[in-house]
Amino acid sequence: MSDRFKFLSFSGRIRILHLTWLAFFISFFVWFNHAPLLSSIREVFGLTPQQVKSLLILNVAMTIPARIVIGMLVDHFGPKRVYSGLLFLSSFFCFAFAFAQSYEQLALTRFLLGFVGAGFVIGIRMISEWFPAREVGLAEGIYGGWGNFGSAAAAMTLPSLALLYGGEDGWRYAIATTGGVALIYSIVYFFSVSDTPKGSTYFKPKKTGAMEVSSVGDFFFYLFMNLPLYLALALLTWKLTNLGLFTAALANVLYIGLSLLYAYQIYHAIKVNHRVFKEPVAEFDRYKFKQVAILNLAYFISFGSELAVVSMLPLFFKDTFGLSQVMAGMLASGFAFMNLVARPSGGLFSDKFSRKVTLLILLTGLGIGYLTLSRIDSSWPLVLAVAATMMCSFFVQAAEGAVFAMVPLIKRRLTGQIAGMTGAYGNVGAVVFLTIYSFVDAHTFFLVIAGASLAGMLAALFLDEPKGHMAETLPDGTVQMIEVE
Repeated sequence: MSDRFKFLSFSGRIRILHLTWLAFFISFFVWFNHAPLLSSIREVFGLTPQQVKSLLILNVAMTIPARIVIGMLVDHFGPKRVYSGLLFLSSFFCFAFAFAQSYEQLALTRFLLGFVGAGFVIGIRMISEWFPAREVGLAEGIYGGWGNFGSAAAAMTLPSLALLYGGEDGWRYAIATTGGVALIYSIVYFFSVSDTPKGSTYFKPKKTGAMEVSSVGDFFFYLFMNLPLYLALALLTWKLTNLGLFTAALANVLYIGLSLLYAYQIYHAIKVNHRVFKEPVAEFDRYKFKQVAILNLAYFISFGSELAVVSMLPLFFKDTFGLSQVMAGMLASGFAFMNLVARPSGGLFSDKFSRKVTLLILLTGLGIGYLTLSRIDSSWPLVLAVAATMMCSFFVQAAEGAVFAMVPLIKRRLTGQIAGMTGAYGNVGAVVFLTIYSFVDAHTFFLVIAGASLAGMLAALFLDEPKGHMAETLPDGTVQMIEVE
């Protein structure tokens, strides 16, 4: 592989980067294809405000467990097969949503489409296989930032595409088109990439069903860090019950089901890690789970706040400055547009400087950014409010890039599972922050996120800077050292 990072190239590892960020772009394009067409969907089905809110919640509900499951699958089967399979399967969920004939069908297919939001995890492992440690932050940042733009692309293009198709079913054909794109690209991706460069080994977990850990303390820490994922799903169940989508009886069944799933997770964690209670893990094969936990928290704050703020920012601008809905939406969209440069910048800074210090600085900037947003009121010049929003957005998304500049450098064979857990925490953050927003005003909402960023900064002080090498065992039993700096 060439030593230079030639972004405009389409060969070698750069070719894999382009093909993979495009897969992520399409997954987000499909995941958010309903958002810009909700007014048409609401009109056709005569939906109430509660039913619309339910669709929005259902769209993110499945993504929390899906990212964990996809992380395990990608570590075991490889990103090529899992990404292609995810896009292929999601295309049919998309077709089903596009041609749904009742609200119940809309709700079910929207819930299932949340699975495509887990596509992000797959590319994290693919990119880490193809790029050395000195470039992995920038490459992951480009992958995440450019792929994440798929949601903005859906908002920009699908309303016009629906008008082009015309008629009352124009929105159906526009959404179905995104499914067609996913179906075609699933085949293209499968025949265009490989999991590793030629001659490299794809390391798989020794056991599947739960993440491997290196000590008894890390085992219990792992179980503790899994608990918020189930609590977030319980919180979603509570919200959907309050919105009238679930009955109290069904909610109780789901609460019991989530409790049983957590118990099942504990069983698998014991099954995979029982060895740590009998003998110490070899020194060369250890990693510190605290690294995973701290990155989980940082992503909870950064990506969780991004999803929450993108949801409320248009209305905040409209109410604060008396803008039209179109103008407020355009100004608020700047928050998502920053992904194109902010995520890659966070990854690049991490590659060039200390990964730990970079994350600390970006979390500090994130906190100051949200503290600034909490002060915005109608007396502010609109241009200054927009500038403050863009500044905050840069630090938020650059922090996301810095998190995933470190994720692939913890334990290579577990990269998919670590990325899945970290990504799931981002969705948990969105659920928590949006729930808080439902009880407080916008100014308090921004202050809460600023306070959370302080907790993230304190946690990041305990990160260990990746140094030297991480070890993996080849199929013949020999140990391979992989550079992490």
